Amino acid sequence: MNSIIERIKQHRLWDFPGGVFPREEKRLSNQFEISEVSLPSVFYIPLKQHIGVEGGLQVAVGDKVLKGQPLTHSSNPFAVPVHAPTSGEITAIKEHVSAQPSGQPELTIELTPDGLEKWTDLSPVQQYKELPKAEVVEKICQAGISGMGGAGFPTHIKLSTEKKVKYLIINGVECEPYITSDDRLMREHSWQIRQGIDVLVHLLEPECVFIAIENNKPEAIQAMQVACQEEEKYIICEVPTKYPAGGEKQLIQVLTGQEIPKGKLPVDLGIMMQNVGTCFAVADAIFAGKPLVQRVVTLTGRALEQPKNVWALLGTPVEHLLNEAGYSPKKQKQQRIVMGGPMMGFTIASPLVPVVKITNCLLAPTEKEMPTPGQEMACIRCGACADACPAGLLPQQLYWHAKAGELDKLQEFNLFDCIECGACAFVCPSNIPLVHYYRQSKADVRINEEQKQKSDKSKARFNARKDRLEREKEERELKRQQSAQAREKLVETEKQKQAEIVASASEAKVEAQIAAKAEDKNSKVAAAIARAKAKREAAQNDSTSETPAKVEEAPADTPNAEEDDKKAKIAAAIARAKAKREAAQNDSTSETPAKVEEAPADTANAEENDKKAKIAAAIARAKAKREAAQAQIQEPAQAQIQEPVQQEVQSEPSSSPSSETLLTLPASPQQDEDPEEARRKRVEAAIAKAKARKAERENEQAKSDKPNSGEQ
Repeated sequence: MNSIIERIKQHRLWDFPGGVFPREEKRLSNQFEISEVSLPSVFYIPLKQHIGVEGGLQVAVGDKVLKGQPLTHSSNPFAVPVHAPTSGEITAIKEHVSAQPSGQPELTIELTPDGLEKWTDLSPVQQYKELPKAEVVEKICQAGISGMGGAGFPTHIKLSTEKKVKYLIINGVECEPYITSDDRLMREHSWQIRQGIDVLVHLLEPECVFIAIENNKPEAIQAMQVACQEEEKYIICEVPTKYPAGGEKQLIQVLTGQEIPKGKLPVDLGIMMQNVGTCFAVADAIFAGKPLVQRVVTLTGRALEQPKNVWALLGTPVEHLLNEAGYSPKKQKQQRIVMGGPMMGFTIASPLVPVVKITNCLLAPTEKEMPTPGQEMACIRCGACADACPAGLLPQQLYWHAKAGELDKLQEFNLFDCIECGACAFVCPSNIPLVHYYRQSKADVRINEEQKQKSDKSKARFNARKDRLEREKEERELKRQQSAQAREKLVETEKQKQAEIVASASEAKVEAQIAAKAEDKNSKVAAAIARAKAKREAAQNDSTSETPAKVEEAPADTPNAEEDDKKAKIAAAIARAKAKREAAQNDSTSETPAKVEEAPADTANAEENDKKAKIAAAIARAKAKREAAQAQIQEPAQAQIQEPVQQEVQSEPSSSPSSETLLTLPASPQQDEDPEEARRKRVEAAIAKAKARKAERENEQAKSDKPNSGEQ
C-alpha cells in the first residue's frame, strides 16, 4: 500500500492496454458556469432510471405533488425511488419512449408543473456520524441515489458491503472527449463533493482515498486540492489523458496496478469506486435533505448556439434542453442527437426522450464534426480493433461469432468483459459498428440465459414430479406388499387357529365318546322316565274319564315292571282297606249296626294294623329301588318328570282320609331329610295315591257287583 501511495505522489502510475486518443472538444462547454433552465411544459419521469428494478407506485393520476415528493417506493433491494422534480399534478401514468438505444417504451409518470417549485418537507442530517451506519445508508437509498457516472448501479448496495475496503477511488476522470459536467461540478462545488466523500469514508472506513482527475482538467484538480488539503489520506491523482481511462477496471489498473479477475468485483480486492456526481448527491441528501431530482448535463456540439452545462431536472424532455442551448437542425445533414459522448453514447429515438439519472451529456454534432457512419464493409482482418481494446479482448472474433449467432462461442471469448467503450469501432477502417453487434449479442445471451433458466426450472419441476410419482408408486407397492404380508400372516394365523381347533376337537372327541357312553346310559333312564310319564298321563286321563281299567294296560317290559307290580299290589290293598272302611261307614249310616257288631273291635284293629305293616314294608322296598334308579337320572330329567307329577298331586281330591294316612306313613320317621329327598317322597306319595284311587274304584265296582250275585 505504501508503495502505491508513493508512486502516485511521484506521478508514476501504471497503464492499461489499448486505448485511443480521440480529438477533444471540451472547450465548447467548459468555459461557462452551470446554469439553470426554465421548466418544461411536462415532465416524463420513468419509474426505472438505474440498474435494477423499478419501485412501486405511490401516486395516481390527478394527484397533486410537491417537489422532492417520492413518486415510487423501494420495494426491492435493487430498487431506488424516483421523486417529483417540481410541484404540480400527475396527469398520466403510461408507456413512454425511454432513454435507451432501442427507445423501447417504459412505464412513465407524466407530471404537469404548476410553476410554484414548492418543496416537500426536508429532513437534513448534520450529525450523521452519531447515527447508525445502516440508517445513513437507508437515507441515501430513500434519496434515490444511484451511480451517476454512466452505469447507474444503486449506491446503497455498494455502501452496504461487509468486506474491508482499502482504497476508495473517486472518479473524476471524465474521459469522453465532449463531456465536461464533472469538470464544472468539481470547479464550482468541490467543497460539497468533499462533504460527500466524508460521508462515504465514514460508512466504508477505507485506508486511503484516491481522487482521480484527468490531467486535462487543471482547474478541477486545483479546486479539489484546496477542498481536500486538510485530509492527509485524501490524495489527488492526475491521470494521463487516454481514452477510456475513466473505465472502472482501467482506472483501478492505472492507480493500483491491479487487474480485476474475471468473475470478480473491485470490492473483492478491497477497492470501491464512486463518481464525483454521486458524492455531490450524497452530500445533498445528508446535509440538505434533498433527494436526487436534478443533475448536471453537458449540452454540446457545433449544432448548438450556446453549448454549456445546465442543472437539468430529471424527466425534462431532451427537446426542451436543446432549445435552451439554441439547437439549429439546419447545421446537421439529418437530425441526430446523441445521449452520452461520441464514444459510448447512442442516438436517441425521439426528442421527447427524458433526462434520467445517468444522463450526463446531450451532443448535437454537425456532419463535419461527426460524420454519418459510412456503409458497413467486410472485415479486412487488420487487427486494429484488438490493438485498441482496453479489456484485452479479440473484437474481430467476437464480431464473427456475434454475426453468426454463436452465443456459446461469444461467452468463450469473454463477451461480457467488453465495457462497450467504442474504441474498436473508432479505429475500424471498414466502418463496422462493432459495439452495436456486441450490445445485441449481450441481449441475446441474456434472453437465452433466461430461457435456459426457465427451461431448467421446468425440467426441475418435471423431474420433481417424476420423482414424486415414482415415490408414490413405490409407496403404493410397499403398501401392497405390506397388505399381502398382513394377509399371509392372517391366513397363517387362521391356519394355526384351525390346527389348534382340530387338536382341541380331537381331544374333545375322546371326551365326547366317554361322555356319550354315560349319556347313552342316562338316555335309557330318561326313556324309562318318559314311558312312566306317558303311563301316568294315561292313568290321569283314565281317572278323569272313569275308565280305571286302562291303567292295567301299561306295558310290563320296562326295567321297573317288577316295581310297578309291587306298587299295584300295594295300591290294591290300600283300595280294599278303603273299601272296607267306606262299607263300614255306609252300614252305620243305613241303620245296620248289627253287622258291625258282629266283628269284634279288637279283631278288626289287629287285621288293619297287619295290613298297614305290610304296606309300609312294601313302600320301603319300592323306595329303595327307586332311589337306586334315580341316582343315575340327571337333574334336568328329574325336573321334567316332577312337574307333571306335582300337578297330579295338586289335582288329586283329598276326600279319602285313609289313603292320606297310608301315603304319609313312610315319611313320619324321616322328618329331618333334605328338600330334594322330601320332593322325591312327595312324588312317590302322589304315585301311590293315584294307584290307590284306582284300586278303590275297582273295589267299589266289585262291591257293587257282589250283592247282585247274592240275590240271585
